[in-house]
Amino acid sequence: MKSWPHSLVLSCAFATLVTLAPTAHAIEFNQLQLGKSSLSFVSKQMNVPVEGQFKSFRSRLAYDPAKPAAAKAELEIDMASIDAGSKDANDEVAGKAWFNTKAFPVAKFVATSVKPLGGNRLEVAGKMTIKGKTLDLSTPITVTQQGNTASFDGSLVLKRADYGIGDGIWADFGTVANEVQIKFRLVATAAAAK
Repeated sequence: MKSWPHSLVLSCAFATLVTLAPTAHAIEFNQLQLGKSSLSFVSKQMNVPVEGQFKSFRSRLAYDPAKPAAAKAELEIDMASIDAGSKDANDEVAGKAWFNTKAFPVAKFVATSVKPLGGNRLEVAGKMTIKGKTLDLSTPITVTQQGNTASFDGSLVLKRADYGIGDGIWADFGTVANEVQIKFRLVATAAAAK
């Protein structure tokens, strides 16, 4: 009776173990934690920084750390939820010259590609729609994972004139700067990917 070569026996044993080993489930961060997430901005009025935030927004995201380039993200912002520091300021920016929230109640970002930059950094590119105008946008994001929670932090500069924000007397950049710094943090928990 012939005996099998030692290496073939080991190969078969290894293959059997791999086949019988429990399948590892990928982790996908897709459950947004609104209470821990934030969307804020800093604009300059007569060269003085003015801080504000949007209190209501929604996001759909799916991020698997093992496949970052396959990530998907979408953000919808309720423009009427703006807090620009006072009721008068909020009423002004909701009007036609600024966001015209009655005609354009939602701003939206939809990611079209995600590029790993190394470490815990990504570059997310997509389409941003504000006040009915859609433009390409790209921003770096830092991903911080702690257990089954991940935070996605980033900042970018938008030019309000690109979207027709601040018409009439507000079109003067000496009064209100064209550049607006946007900062965001989206926090999501993980579920097993399917």
